[in-house]
Amino acid sequence: MAALCILGTMTNPEGPYVKVHFRLEIGDDWPPASVESLWAVDQGDGTVRLDNIPWFVRGIACGDFVATEPDEEGVQWAGEVVRRSENCTIRLIVFRDSGSGAARQSVINAFKELGVDGEGIERFGMVALDVPPTADLAKVQRLLKHGVAKEWWDMEEGCITAQGRATSVG
Repeated sequence: MAALCILGTMTNPEGPYVKVHFRLEIGDDWPPASVESLWAVDQGDGTVRLDNIPWFVRGIACGDFVATEPDEEGVQWAGEVVRRSENCTIRLIVFRDSGSGAARQSVINAFKELGVDGEGIERFGMVALDVPPTADLAKVQRLLKHGVAKEWWDMEEGCITAQGRATSVG
């Protein structure tokens, strides 16, 4: 996220950053929250461009444009996706070294070499990956499958595009 933080307000050349909140359905104690908030760039027309990799929300990816609706307290709630980014979201629970910071970072580094961005979260030993259509999708798929087979991580598809499905990502 290429942003500038001035007195708690995040801005960038494309527009101001806002937090967009997504309601989550909890089943079998997962996800661990009923709401996830993501940073997004306000487009000034009731839509935002997501600028975070979602940890728990399904069916969205970084770069998607989403309609929003403020509630009476000014909280921006996500509505429908109005334009897809063509990015895929993949989430991994890292088993190696109990999902330590070093293990999560090594996973992020391995995917970075394939053109994939990622973030780690300590609390759940997770890595969230943002797979753009420009990444080497065949190599990404091989690495994902290899890590699952070696029991380095387990994988969940958060959002898979038609191109991702056609090249077997996910």
